[in-house]
Amino acid sequence: MPFLAQTGSRAEIKSLSSGEGAGEVAGIFYRVRGAGPPLVLMPLFLAPSQWEPLIPRLSEQYCTITLSGPELGIAPFLESRGSALGYVQMVRTLLDEIQLQPGETVLEIGCGTGVITRWLAQRLGQEHRVVGMDINPYLLREASMYARRDGLEGAIEFREGNAEALPFPNNSVDVTLSVTVIEEVDATQMLAEMFRVTKPGGRVAVISRATDMPLLMHLPLSEELKAKVQRPGVIMASVGERGCADASLYQRLYQAGLTKVKMFPQLASFTDADTHVLPFLQTALLSTLSQEEAHEWRRGCVQAKAEGTFFMACPHHCAVGTKS
Repeated sequence: MPFLAQTGSRAEIKSLSSGEGAGEVAGIFYRVRGAGPPLVLMPLFLAPSQWEPLIPRLSEQYCTITLSGPELGIAPFLESRGSALGYVQMVRTLLDEIQLQPGETVLEIGCGTGVITRWLAQRLGQEHRVVGMDINPYLLREASMYARRDGLEGAIEFREGNAEALPFPNNSVDVTLSVTVIEEVDATQMLAEMFRVTKPGGRVAVISRATDMPLLMHLPLSEELKAKVQRPGVIMASVGERGCADASLYQRLYQAGLTKVKMFPQLASFTDADTHVLPFLQTALLSTLSQEEAHEWRRGCVQAKAEGTFFMACPHHCAVGTKS
């Protein structure tokens, strides 16, 4: 409040009093509360609560306008990554290995904004029940809004829950699926929970980022710099103390009690068409380079992009196991 008080004379800003309201304009979702000078609040990356704890107090003095949607905050990265051709092909390969049968239920653990959940619902149709679960209530609210926007409100059930303590009964789901979540949690506990809720004969499918495999980048660089930027784990931070982001994933599935484990490392490629993913990856990579190396990297990017041949491919470990 002291910070806001220092931003200028309140008398110079027209006060608004429109009561409570919500809607969408040009793909941006908004919610208006309170009265006073307008105060626009942007998304706070992955914070579960976002601005909600502060809204009651802020709304006493300001007309708070909270914004969200697929073009703001973390959502553009998650949506762009989940829609990228290389990423979708990886998920499609996983789905092919699952070998879904008519009427089976699919649970995605850690669905985020629901980009993969929506893709599943559109691909599978009404003959399958699709459930998206996430621990982050903010992401779940976004996921629900995007599903309504895409006409999938009745096709997907969104649930709040923890991957280490799934809010589902034993033997209740045909397929449990998780994409790039097992790195962040207790991997052993998550797999035990996936095994518990999966029906006998059901499948457990997991994709993890691979910090033990090199990246693949198609651009002209010196051998020294190419070796540095393609080394395993160069931009794969964010791995929890008990998470799994290496080939131990395959043994972990067997240890969880699964059989007939199918194992297939994959590369998910991204190009300039993936407008939010590539800048995110490039920023993370550039933070590891010296000024001279960054200059060479940018020069190589300009040349490769001019030739239309530039891409970055991120490695993943993928596995599908059956509960006997």
